[in-house]
Amino acid sequence: FLFLLLYLVMIYSDYTGYPFPTAPPVDPFAKIRVDDCGKTKGCFRYGKPGCNAETCDYFLSYRRIGADVEFELSADTDGWVAVGFSSDKKMGGDDVMACVHDDNGRVRIHHFYNVGQWAKEIQRNPARDEEGVFENNRVTCRFKRPVYVPREETIVDLHLSWYYLFAWGPAIQGSITRHDIDSPPVSERVVSIYKYEDIFMPSAAYQTFSSPFCLLLIVALTFYLLMGTP
Repeated sequence: FLFLLLYLVMIYSDYTGYPFPTAPPVDPFAKIRVDDCGKTKGCFRYGKPGCNAETCDYFLSYRRIGADVEFELSADTDGWVAVGFSSDKKMGGDDVMACVHDDNGRVRIHHFYNVGQWAKEIQRNPARDEEGVFENNRVTCRFKRPVYVPREETIVDLHLSWYYLFAWGPAIQGSITRHDIDSPPVSERVVSIYKYEDIFMPSAAYQTFSSPFCLLLIVALTFYLLMGTP
């Protein structure tokens, strides 16, 4: 019977001139463009000077598309990467969107609310048009969420300005664990989705000699060496 069915399908295909239908191809994840940063979208880069979305320790971009804001996130991790919207620079009481790499190799967008130092997952997820990929030991994702939302504690209105909290870390069976560094970076000032900037934040390895204290120490040591000992 199966052979007969296959034979009839082949005859039908030859007779009509149409091939047997196949599944449509899956569109690959479009790489994040950094040459648009500061022009048509806002960007935050954390890591080595001159890094991009594929080499920064952490990368985030945002841009308005109609009634939505599109976010792109990427981090050097095999677990999760997230952005939090906060009224201050501290963790606690924050609306958080996280892209999580699960054990099946997929990257899914989850919604959390920070309760103190603990992230509680919220079932109401404002993300849509989500896509993500795990490649070269990086979690990268893209999604949209509405600018305006009904007033609710766990979901902020993005037309208002917020401090952005940046974090990433490992995951266990698709569940996030503690972030990779003790003090994750945070935006120096509140961020407006109506203003596009390209902001670079050096990671700890590249800010050793940039603080005022370190510069003062270098000047003092240089002066001591030039003057010599009595």
